[in-house]
Amino acid sequence: LKPAPKDMRKVVLATSIAETSLTIDGVRVVVDSGLARVPRYEPDVGLTRLETVRVSRAAADQRRGRAGRTSPGICYRLWDEPQTGALEPFARPEILAADLSPLLLDLSQWGAADPDALAFLDPPPKAALTEARALLRELGALDDHGRITDDGKKLRALPLPPRLARMVVDAGAQGAGARAADIALVLTERGLGGNDVDLSHRLYELARDRSRRAEDARRMARRWADAAPSNTSASPGTILALAYPDRIAKNRGAGGSFLLANGRGAILDAAQALAREPYLAIAEIAGAASAGRILSAARLDERDLEAHFKARIHETLEVSFDEKAMAVRARAVRKLGALMLAEHPRPVAASEETARMLAEGIIRVGFERLPWSEAVRQWLDRVRFMRRLEGEPWPDLSHEMLQARAAEWLAPALHSKTSLAEITADDLARALRALLPRELTRRLDQEAPLYFNVPTGSGLLIDYAPEEGPMLSVRVQELFGLDRHPTVAAGRTSLTLALLSPARRPIQTTKNLPAFWRGSWAEVKREMRGRYPKHPWPDDPVGAPPTRRAKPRGK
Repeated sequence: LKPAPKDMRKVVLATSIAETSLTIDGVRVVVDSGLARVPRYEPDVGLTRLETVRVSRAAADQRRGRAGRTSPGICYRLWDEPQTGALEPFARPEILAADLSPLLLDLSQWGAADPDALAFLDPPPKAALTEARALLRELGALDDHGRITDDGKKLRALPLPPRLARMVVDAGAQGAGARAADIALVLTERGLGGNDVDLSHRLYELARDRSRRAEDARRMARRWADAAPSNTSASPGTILALAYPDRIAKNRGAGGSFLLANGRGAILDAAQALAREPYLAIAEIAGAASAGRILSAARLDERDLEAHFKARIHETLEVSFDEKAMAVRARAVRKLGALMLAEHPRPVAASEETARMLAEGIIRVGFERLPWSEAVRQWLDRVRFMRRLEGEPWPDLSHEMLQARAAEWLAPALHSKTSLAEITADDLARALRALLPRELTRRLDQEAPLYFNVPTGSGLLIDYAPEEGPMLSVRVQELFGLDRHPTVAAGRTSLTLALLSPARRPIQTTKNLPAFWRGSWAEVKREMRGRYPKHPWPDDPVGAPPTRRAKPRGK
C-alpha cells in the first residue's frame, strides 16, 4: 500500500478481494485476466471449493476503473472485445449457491437460530437451508431447536466444512487427529497429493511432496490437529467414514459396482485395486444417483465398521414375501443405512400383517396358483351370471377385482397361514363366500342352481361361465317327456341346451326345446337311428319315457 520508491515502478498482484473502496495511489495501468476465483458448493463432495470462472461485466468495469482513480490510466483486457457482451451482467450472490451449513452454524453461535427472522439482501434458498440444517443435526452441531451444541462449537472452531470438522474432532478423540487433518487437506485442496482414486495413495504422495505448496498445506493441517494426539492408529477409510457415514459402500460383487449407505449406486473402474474391496468409504462421487462414478475413496475394514459405527448399525426383524417359496419369511438383519451387514432366518409368527402380506404376494405373483377347485370356480361363475343379469346388489367378483382387492377378501381367511402350501380349497371358498351377503346366498341357490334335474332324475351340472348365458350339456334321450324349455333366474333366462348323442357327441344346441321336438327332431332322429340303433329314437319324444340306457335286447 506504500508508494513506490522514487524512479521505480510498482506491480500490484490483486485478486477479487481488491474490489473494495481501497484506493492505491499511482495506479495507471490495469491488466485484467477476465477471470475470478469464486466459491462453488459441490454436493457430490459435500465441500465448497474455489473455481476459476469468467468475471461479470460489472466486475470487469470495476477493475477497469482502478486505472483512473487518481489520474488518467489505461486498462488492458486479456480477451477479445466482442466477448464482453457475453459476460454475465453481475456475479451471482454466493449465498444462492453456497453450502449454507457454516452460515447456519455461525448464526446459531450468534443467537439467531431462525434465519427467516433476518433481513438478507438475497434470502438464502429454502431447500439449501433445510439441507444444511439436516446435516448439522446429523453431525450433532445443532439441537432439535436449531441451537448450537457444545460439539457444534468445536466444529465451528475449525476452518473446515462441518463434515470434515466433525471428522477431525472425532478422529482426534480416537488418537488420529493428524491423519484426519491430512485427509481434510487432500479433499479441500484439489490436486494436492495427486488425483489417485485411492485416498491412501494421495496421503502417501502428500507425505513425499517437498514443494512449497505442500509444506504450507501441512503446516495448516498441523494447526487443525493441534488439539488432537498425532498417532495414526485409525485407517484412512475409518477416518473418512467419520465425515461421510452416508457414503460407506458395500461391494455388490459385479465388476466395481457398489451400494452406498444412503441408497445410491456407484461404480469404480474394475481395474482399480479398490474395486475388489468388500467395503469402501467414499469421499467424492459424480454422476447419476443410480450409478455415480467414484472419484476418491479408501478401503474400509468390516471390523472397523463394527468398532466405530455401532450407533449407526441397527438390527431389525424383517418380514417379507418370498416369491420363489411363495411364503412369508422372516429374518433378523443388521444394516447400516441401506447396507446389509448380516442376516439370519427367523420363524414367522402368523398375524394379520403376515396374512395381508401373504395374500398380496400371492395375488401379485401367481393368482392362478391359488387352490382353485372346480366347485370354487363354479360358484364364482354363478355369482358373475347373476351380476350380469341384475347388476347391483350382486358384488363384482371379476378376476380384476379379486386381484386388486386381495387384502380385503383373502387376507382375513389366512390369519393362521404363512405360505401358499398351507392354503386349501376350503380356505379359498370360505374367503370368497364371505363376499356374498346371506340374503343373496339364498337367492343364488334358488335362482342360479348348480344342477338341473332332467326327466330321468339325474342332476346335471349347469355351466354358468359362457357370457351368452348358462349352458346345460345333456344326452337327448334324458329329455324325452319334457315339453317345456328349462330356465333359471326364476324363469328369466333360458338355458342353452347342448344336445348330445349317446356317445356324448354334439348333435345340436337350442334355446327352444319344444320347437326342436316339432322341427329338427325328425331329421336328427333319422340320422342318429342309423348310427345308434341300440338306443331309442321315438317319433314322439314328448310322449316317450326318458332314459339313460340303450334299448333292451331284442327290441
